Amino acid sequence: MLKKYIFLTKPGILFGNFVTTLGGYFLATQGSVDFLLLLLTLLGTTLVVASGCVINNVIDQDIDHKMQRTQNRALVKKTISVPVAYVFALVLGLLGFGILWFWVNAYAFLFAVIGFVVYVGFYSLWTKRTTIHQTIVGSISGASPPVIGYTAVTGQFDVAALLIFIGYALWQMPHSWAIAIYRFDDYKNAGIPILPVARSIYRTKVESLIYVILFGIAMNALFVYGYTNWVYLIIINILCLYWLYLAVIGFKAENDQIWAKKFFLFSVILITIMSISFSFTYISPAPQLLLF
Repeated sequence: MLKKYIFLTKPGILFGNFVTTLGGYFLATQGSVDFLLLLLTLLGTTLVVASGCVINNVIDQDIDHKMQRTQNRALVKKTISVPVAYVFALVLGLLGFGILWFWVNAYAFLFAVIGFVVYVGFYSLWTKRTTIHQTIVGSISGASPPVIGYTAVTGQFDVAALLIFIGYALWQMPHSWAIAIYRFDDYKNAGIPILPVARSIYRTKVESLIYVILFGIAMNALFVYGYTNWVYLIIINILCLYWLYLAVIGFKAENDQIWAKKFFLFSVILITIMSISFSFTYISPAPQLLLF
């Protein structure tokens, strides 16, 4: 029974957000890691994300049964009731937000609220079913965890926080569209107007290519503004150039699903390596380029 509750929180998404939160934290801490603060930040963020994912499962019951990859979820199979799921989400949310508010800081709490509200309200309840721009909206929530990690350390929102917010948001676009191409029939059967379904796979490839380039520019800006060193510059450009290469060869792919799966998997590898690299590619002391 415990396994059903764990899967209700979407472990894959939790892991992804865990890694990106770690990335923001590492960039800000500049080698001086407060392990208690790190633990509290990761725990609080993970619980908030888990709460949002549980609510998303409740909202998506009616379309999950139409998709092969989601038709065995607990709420679809009725092995967990909706009231119980809501209580589970409430407990997770209260614990997560409480940890961030009482033991981290107001900035981390604020960006957790932004990510949660956007994911549950603006994405799950509204844009996911109504517009091709759903991915842009969802990217805001996906870019919140690294900023939570960063501001947990700095207690301020500076240029680096803005750049990682923009960069991680830009990464979300081709990453999410790759899933939609790979699971094209699922999204089509569920009537979700994501870009490859609502427009075309070709247009999705074009826009993915553009976003890969924009992501590379945003991440290079961390070096330009003096937050990272030459090692980071080499790592990020090797990763971005290979991702760009995968985006380009996608136009000649004989099987879009096979290509999309490879494109998606590399996006996960890229964001993981980049996030972990912040633990040794920072510059200390960091520039004091405050925004608020």
